[in-house]
Amino acid sequence: MSDNWSSSKLGQLTAIAIGGTPSRDNSRYWASNTDNGFPWVSIADLNKRIIIGTKEQITQAGVLSSNVKLVRAGSVLMSFKLSLGKVAFAGTELYTNEAIASFTCSEELDEAFLFYTLPNLANSAITDVAIKGATLNKKSLHNLIIKYPHKKKQHKIATILSTIDTAIERTEALITKYQQIKAGLMHDLFTRGVLPNGQLRPSREQAPELYQETAIGWIPKDWKSLNLKEALAASGGYLQTGPFGSQLHAHEYQDEGIPVIMPQDINDGLIDTYEIARITEARASTLAKHRVQPGDIIIARRGELSRAAAITEQETSWLCGTGCFLLRLKKSELNHYFVASAYRHDIVQRQIAGLAVGSTMPSLNNEVMNKLVFPFPDPEEQHRIVLRIDISDQKIRGLYQQVMKLKNQKLGLMQDLLTGRVPVSVKEPEAPHG
Repeated sequence: MSDNWSSSKLGQLTAIAIGGTPSRDNSRYWASNTDNGFPWVSIADLNKRIIIGTKEQITQAGVLSSNVKLVRAGSVLMSFKLSLGKVAFAGTELYTNEAIASFTCSEELDEAFLFYTLPNLANSAITDVAIKGATLNKKSLHNLIIKYPHKKKQHKIATILSTIDTAIERTEALITKYQQIKAGLMHDLFTRGVLPNGQLRPSREQAPELYQETAIGWIPKDWKSLNLKEALAASGGYLQTGPFGSQLHAHEYQDEGIPVIMPQDINDGLIDTYEIARITEARASTLAKHRVQPGDIIIARRGELSRAAAITEQETSWLCGTGCFLLRLKKSELNHYFVASAYRHDIVQRQIAGLAVGSTMPSLNNEVMNKLVFPFPDPEEQHRIVLRIDISDQKIRGLYQQVMKLKNQKLGLMQDLLTGRVPVSVKEPEAPHG
């Protein structure tokens, strides 16, 4: 730590306020539209840097009936219960629930510097209080020790990190744009297919004689429709759940070793390794039947049920994790990229919406999965469809890689800049010439 950094209790540099929740039993406390309500932030809203709109809003009656407190625009928000250390800026005046603290900085502290410092500050403190069976509260937040340079350096550090965050957000916006383009392409590919000349079939409106009506809707006349059980029986493949219960414990996860693919690691048909859990090779060898190989498909069986990814050479011998299915097609005329893409498409997802079990968190079991009906063109057409999807995926994959590179760069800078390990120079204004 550089000599010109200071240390203080967080409560000496910020005004800390904790929110509240109006009674759910009184409909007068909750606004039905944005015209008669005020933004009310829960942990689910802490998913972007600046919060303006929220999923729920409260009325003036709700404000008066509860412990909510007005948070001024520009304040820093942080979750300190359940999901610890999620941060955001209040982009407008708003209210928060009791799991979120708001921080209004004194003149000595830059809000943006606090925004980047808070998560590590809270996470490093929780270890000590957790041992005592406690959780963070207003008092423990007040007593957190924050280290900081003078304000100009704080601002410089925050500006550097904010520049990277802006680049991440812009790249993620491009990903969203290309995902929307891909969604339109997927609809055409899985309802019209691709002819040997590389063109889509004429639409059903243009050439109804080329199509047949099936349980999953209109598909080309020369395609088959099979449920997963039939497809696996024909290929000799199988479907199995990942390790659960005593087979694999959370305390076995570490930062290095064999990646364990969880539902949250599967995004848009790709496996994201940014925060992936890992286990030792020795431990992975005891779970051999869960290790994946090219030609497999990993599918989330709980939570967001559209997550599925085809396994490539890169993921060879990684582990199918808890909360996922391992689908192995074995000797088959089915292209695993095609099956994974069809699974994510509305043609299968509509079926899942009607069959998934569980009211709080939807989930899938083998019985439900076996009932799912897929469209199957001949292998050559599957290949043509996959090639068209891959062109779109390459663009999205490249953008994902940019995001991962930026996130890793930000992580390294945070470790250097927020600890004073790497000094930051600030130009002082030149003195006027006499």
